[in-house]
Amino acid sequence: MELKICHMYPDVLNLYGDRGNVMCMTQRLNWRGIETTVRKLPIGDSASLAGFDLVFIGGGQDFEQQVLLEDLHRGKDREIRAAIEDGVCFLTICGGYQMLGSYYETYDGQRCDFIGALDLYTVGAKERMIGNYKFRCGPESGGSLVVGFENHSGKTWLGSAVQPLGTVLAGYGNNGEDGTEGARYRNVFGTYSHGPLLPKNPALCDHILLTALTRKYGRAELAPLNDEAENAAHDEMAEKIH
Repeated sequence: MELKICHMYPDVLNLYGDRGNVMCMTQRLNWRGIETTVRKLPIGDSASLAGFDLVFIGGGQDFEQQVLLEDLHRGKDREIRAAIEDGVCFLTICGGYQMLGSYYETYDGQRCDFIGALDLYTVGAKERMIGNYKFRCGPESGGSLVVGFENHSGKTWLGSAVQPLGTVLAGYGNNGEDGTEGARYRNVFGTYSHGPLLPKNPALCDHILLTALTRKYGRAELAPLNDEAENAAHDEMAEKIH
C-alpha cells in the first residue's frame, strides 16, 4: 500500500505548527509499513492535484488568505473542487478550511470570495475566539473525542449540504453559537483545531488515513499501534478543558 499526500501552501499556511499534521500522518503510516510520498505545493506551483490520495491545507492569518486568492483563482480552485467531488480526502485547518467555502466577510464589511467547494461561509466577528477546546466527532467521522486549540475571529456557518465534523463540548467551534465544529463533505475534514491537531488525537488521525486508503483501494485496515503516550497527552488535555 502507498498513500500520496499533497501539502498545499506550506510556505504560508503553517500557523501553530500545522505541518505537524503531515508529519504525524506520515509517521503513523510508516510504522505500519505503508509507503508515503509527500509533495509540497507552494504559491506559484502549477502542478496538478491528479494522483494524490490526501490533500492537507493548514491555517493562516487573514492577510495570508488574501495573498492566496490570486493563486487559487489561477486554476487551483477548479482543481480542488474537482478533487473533492472525486472523493479525494482533504484535511483543512482554520484558514484552509474557510477557503473551501463561498466567502469570508470581514467585520468591517469587506467580502473575499473563496472557491465554493463546500456549502459554507464565514463572517468576521469583533472578538476573537481563542483557547483550548474539545469536541466529539460525529459517527461518520469516527466518533472520537478531539482536543485542540482554536484562534479565529471568523464565524463559520454551514449550509444544508455540509455536516459538522463534530459537536462542541467546551470552547467555540465554528461560531460559538450553534454548537458545531468543523465540516464534513464527501471525504473532506475541515476544522478550526490547531496545535497541531493529529498527534494528540490518534483516533481521528487513523480515521482520516483509513478514509483515504479505503477510497484508493476499496477496502483497507490499519494495524493497531501502541498509542499510550499519545492517549496520555490527549486525556490530560481533555481533563483540563471545561
